[in-house]
Amino acid sequence: METVSVQFTILGSGSAGNCAYLEHEGTRLLIDAGFSGRQIRNRLTTINRVPESLTGILITHEHSDHIQGLTALAGRLRLPVYCNRQTREAIESQLEIKMDARVYTTGDSFQIGSVYVETFSVPHDAQDPVGYSFRANGVQIGFLTDLGHATKLVVERVRASNVLVLETNHDLKMLQEDTRRPWSLKQRILSRHGHLSNEAASDVLEEILTPELTHLYLGHLSRDCNRPEIALGAINNRLRRMGATHLTPVVASQDIVCPTLTLS
Repeated sequence: METVSVQFTILGSGSAGNCAYLEHEGTRLLIDAGFSGRQIRNRLTTINRVPESLTGILITHEHSDHIQGLTALAGRLRLPVYCNRQTREAIESQLEIKMDARVYTTGDSFQIGSVYVETFSVPHDAQDPVGYSFRANGVQIGFLTDLGHATKLVVERVRASNVLVLETNHDLKMLQEDTRRPWSLKQRILSRHGHLSNEAASDVLEEILTPELTHLYLGHLSRDCNRPEIALGAINNRLRRMGATHLTPVVASQDIVCPTLTLS
C-alpha cells in the first residue's frame, strides 16, 4: 500500500557501512548501499520491504562503506543508480560492473517520483562527493555523512531541514591516542577533506539549528575512535548551551536498524 506520509529509516551507519531508506507515495529510495547485498536485503526485510521494489539508489561517493552492495543491487538487479560522472566512473572501475546510472552534475536538483532531490558538493577525499537534501510532502531531510568541514554552501543547503543526518565520526582524544592508525591516516581523517569530529559536528549543528529541525541522527561513528555515549554527550552539551530543548539526538548504529521515522 502506498504511503502519503514520508518514511525514513537508517538501515545502518558507521565507518564500516552506511545505508538509509526513504519512501513517499510509492517512491522507494536507498541513500548509499554500504553493506553487502544480502545485508541490505535483510535490513529492508525488517521494515517489510525488498530490494526489488526500490525505485533507485542515490550514492554520495565511491568509498566502499557506501557502495559495497551495488554489485548485487546495481549489477544483478539492475536498479537505477543516481550519481555524478566521476563517482560513476570510480564505482564501475572499483566494482567492475556496468550500472544503469542516472548521471547528474553536482549541484543539480531533480525529481524521482514524488521526492525532490537537491545535490551539493561536500569537502571529502573522494572523486566528487555530494550531500543530499530531500523534500517530500512538506518535509525536508538533510544528509551529511562524510565531510571534513561544513562550507557555507553545505550550511545553506541543509539549514531548512526538519530531519538531519550529521556525521559524528570521531572523538579527537580517542583518535590521537589510537595506536593502530598510522599518523598519515590520522592526518587524513583530521583534514578539511576528512571526517567531522564530535566537536566539529557540534559547531556545524550550532550554525544550522532552527526550531524547524526536529529530528537529528548522529551517523558514521568510528568503531575504534568514538563511542555513542561520547558523541551524544558532545552534541547534548552544545544543545544545552544553546538552550535547544526541542531536539533529542539519536545515534545511528552500524549493526542495528533505526526505528522508522514517519513524518506527515
